Amino acid sequence: MLQQDGRMANVDLAEAVNLSPSACLRRVRRLEEAGVIDRYAALLDPARVGLGTDVFVEITLAGQDEATLDAFELAVAGRPEIMSCHLMAGDFDYLVHVVVSDVADYEVLHRTHLAQLPGVARMVSSFALRPICDRTAVPLGRSGG
Repeated sequence: MLQQDGRMANVDLAEAVNLSPSACLRRVRRLEEAGVIDRYAALLDPARVGLGTDVFVEITLAGQDEATLDAFELAVAGRPEIMSCHLMAGDFDYLVHVVVSDVADYEVLHRTHLAQLPGVARMVSSFALRPICDRTAVPLGRSGG
């Protein structure tokens, strides 16, 4: 329930899960301390703040040595336009999700930052037409949840 509404009042959460408010609060605190609840955040609508273009970039590095990987990952972590970056197995090394205002904005980002990232040998950019599903909640109650 907290994945759907992180601002839910403890009293309401306790009632929904049939616990006393104090027992519910203790459980939530344990989840926070254990790192199960990583953080709380407000989710903004990118289009409403002028960042309505999603670009997925497949990046292949020139080498796989630890220094190259570390330098690339450190540089990527410093770019606010990069929403996520995943180390991949397969045809390319990283999949990067970028939000920008439009294609022209992406061109600037591509030339001035992405192409300058340490170790980049190849980039393939794909523009998303529209999201089909975009979840923030981890599916619990399946395998190990």
